[in-house]
Amino acid sequence: MRVGVVTRGKYGERLIETIKERSDFEVVSIDLPQFLPDFIEDPEEFVDDLDLDPEFWSSDLIITYSLHPDITPEIAVRAGKGGTQAVIIPGGMGRAGSVPELQKIADRYGIYIEVDEICCTLEECGVEAVDTFAERFGQPVIDVKVEEGKIADVHVTRGSPCGSTWHVAKEIVGRRMEDAPPRAGLLCQMYPCRAVRGGEGGIHASGDLHKYAMERALGLDTELVIADQSKPIKIRGKDLP
Repeated sequence: MRVGVVTRGKYGERLIETIKERSDFEVVSIDLPQFLPDFIEDPEEFVDDLDLDPEFWSSDLIITYSLHPDITPEIAVRAGKGGTQAVIIPGGMGRAGSVPELQKIADRYGIYIEVDEICCTLEECGVEAVDTFAERFGQPVIDVKVEEGKIADVHVTRGSPCGSTWHVAKEIVGRRMEDAPPRAGLLCQMYPCRAVRGGEGGIHASGDLHKYAMERALGLDTELVIADQSKPIKIRGKDLP
């Protein structure tokens, strides 16, 4: 599978590294300027002037760290025209455009669009490209081996696209079983997690997801509660199941 990543400054670089290191997916990328105007009157013209590789848009899955409400919908349009199956938009709705605008794009091109505040909420959705990617990357799923009340080994079945889950798996070894869940959440945040600070979601949700993954791996009775702002917004084209 071919994964296309739109980077902007440092954002998207860790995703590319993680995909290359932790999967056999082909990954290609294009770079947007780190500094963009707050308002872009003609996004189509602006993106045209960047002279981006046209082959990029035919990727099976495109993940865009454009982080701009004018540019992101234009990225989705070009992805749809290029034949991609799905577009994943990290960074939250405030930098993605609007749901009605993205819904029109999804309907026009028959694609799936998902807006994630944090990258570690991604799960299967019934779209082949997303499901294939989410077998390896997304909401953390781990297996844990415990010896003498301590974490002896951690296997990552599915990890956060930024790579934080593998960091947690390495650093948590040797911790007491009862300390492991909160420590897993803290280690994720210390990775460092680049999710937004403040409020109930963002970096706090990332920590909670890793804490929950550890609790489940240890067979504990647990429940995951995610703030509304951190829940994925899933937008399906009208012809998708």
